[in-house]
Parts: sequence; C-alpha cells; structure tokens
Amino acid sequence: MQRRTEPLIFIVEDNPVYNKLVANYLQSKKFTHVESFLSGEECLKRIDEKPDIIIQDYLLEGIDGIGVLKHVKKVLPHTEFIFLSGQDSVDVAVNTLKLGAFDYIVKDQMALKKLTDKITKILSMQSLVKSNKRYKTGITLFFLALAAIILLLVSLSLLYPHKFTLFTR
Repeated sequence: MQRRTEPLIFIVEDNPVYNKLVANYLQSKKFTHVESFLSGEECLKRIDEKPDIIIQDYLLEGIDGIGVLKHVKKVLPHTEFIFLSGQDSVDVAVNTLKLGAFDYIVKDQMALKKLTDKITKILSMQSLVKSNKRYKTGITLFFLALAAIILLLVSLSLLYPHKFTLFTR
C-alpha cells in the first residue's frame, strides 16, 4: 500500500457551485488531494479511501452531516470533520462538536479562509501526534536495548565468574 504525503480531503456539499468553489479554493492553497461529493451517501461509498479530513455540510438530502459524522467516526475515529454550513445556530454547532467534529464554520465571506486555517491546524496537530509516537517508540526501544545489555552482562558474569567480572573484590 502506497503512503500518501498529502492529506486526503473529502468535501461533502450538496450545492454543486459551492462544492466546486471550496474544492478550487483548497487546490489553490496547495491541498491537491481533494475529492468532492454531492451527498453523504456518495462520500460513504468511498470511505475506504480513508480521508484525513472531511469538510461536511450540515443539511443534506438523505444522510445528513451528522449521519455521515457518526458513521465515519465508528470506522475511522481519527478522521477529522469540519462542518461548513449555512446553519447559524449555536445549538447545531455545539452538537456537532459534541459528536466529534473538530470545528464548525458558518458559511460567510471569511469561511474559506477560516477553513484553510483549520485544516492547517489539524495537519499540525496530526504531525505532532505522529512525532510524539515516534519519540515514545524511540525512548522505549532505547530502554529495551539498555535492559538487554544489562541482562547480557549480568548473565555473562554469572556464567563465567572467573573470566568476566562486573564487580571486583
């Protein structure tokens, strides 16, 4: 399996014009691995591609944004969601965040700028998490190697006490 260096971003927006606008804007900001969907069902059919980020409209025909969020979080808990919606309701925004969305952005003239800022923040956080895991793995391997060396030295001194001494009397 080939590893991606660029994040895979899914856009789920039922308005074709706004969908295209978001996709083109992201591509102009150097996010090149972008897939667009006009419905939640289309998005879920391709979820096996394991998107890193899903930009999700709240109100959709069929499976709505919350339905997509719940389904994806069950199978891909590390996929981040940014809701980009015309629903200017605090209750709606809070509900999406409680269910696991990273953020909620109301569609306005600054929405696309906010969106790229949030994507950058998500990618930075994901990079820090990966770096932290590598650091922890390195530390663990160091201490395992150190323990193995100490165990080897103690074993040698017990097996060959006259030829190999750790402690002199």
